[in-house]
Amino acid sequence: MSRRVVWLQLLIGWFPLWALFTTVVILAHDASLGDAAFVALRMIAGAAALGIVVLRFAERHPWPRPVTVPFVATHVALAGAYSFVWLVINSVIESVVHGEPVITVGPGVTAYLLTGVWLYIMIAGVSYTTLATQRAALAEAMAAKSQLAALRSQLHPHFLFNALHSVVHLIPREPKRAALAAEQLAGLLRTTIEEDRDLVSVAEELAFVEKYLDLERMRFGDRLSVRVDVSDDVRSALIPTYALQTLVENAVRHGAAPRVDATEILVTGSAAAREVSLSVRDSGDGADVAQVEANGGTGIRRLRERLAALYGGEARLDIASRDPSGFAATLVLPRAEATE
Repeated sequence: MSRRVVWLQLLIGWFPLWALFTTVVILAHDASLGDAAFVALRMIAGAAALGIVVLRFAERHPWPRPVTVPFVATHVALAGAYSFVWLVINSVIESVVHGEPVITVGPGVTAYLLTGVWLYIMIAGVSYTTLATQRAALAEAMAAKSQLAALRSQLHPHFLFNALHSVVHLIPREPKRAALAAEQLAGLLRTTIEEDRDLVSVAEELAFVEKYLDLERMRFGDRLSVRVDVSDDVRSALIPTYALQTLVENAVRHGAAPRVDATEILVTGSAAAREVSLSVRDSGDGADVAQVEANGGTGIRRLRERLAALYGGEARLDIASRDPSGFAATLVLPRAEATE
């Protein structure tokens, strides 16, 4: 969106308030239309300038789910501060215009400050609504991108070749297992194509991951072992689609695949009152964290983009190379249940 369009939207948004303030000045002070419009413009200019600060605060402090007492208390304090600073700014502007110290209180200090609080509530409400709309649009775009990326990942030639090769070799020796493997491969691809949700329960994500691991176990055999330690209260929590699968796939490709020795992948999950934490750790040779951060092919960067789109600054993905070996990725999300 161009700057010209942005400024046009701002002007359109503040114009009704300017007209309202002009009317109030005319009725309260019996001023001419021109004088009242000029006074109202100066008042609106200060409010709009402070509104930019409110918008920046809203960007850095997303609306929590559920709403918390500290969040409400912070905005109550900020509303008072906004109102007071607005009074000071308007007084400074009027002092400059009139060439002498002026304290602008309008119909009274209380009414003026309450008007400032009302302006803050309006600006904060519009800011959070706009940011939520932007995040929803971005989340939808990122979900589509992630879905296609996951599909491309599963359709990777090496993946398909190894999976189908394992199925072919199972047919003469274990036909039932070969048929099951073929069904699992078809189910995995079907789920990837048909899934259109942004969030799924941990249980659903683990079921998808298990299908993926079943196919990888055919390729790695005893070289790959996986343990899952996720409690029932975590399994009902909502997480972004393919989030856990991305971390597990990263562990398989970069932890197990390069090694001849056996590699263990441990998937754990824990829940607190307001957070859910999921970790994927492998016993591989470890990795350079800076290199992993810079390498978009690991899926780490793509997953972080989705977290930012879905949760703002409330979620994070931490990665670390374990000592003496191995790699760990930990996903921390605001807790939300699948039944909500």
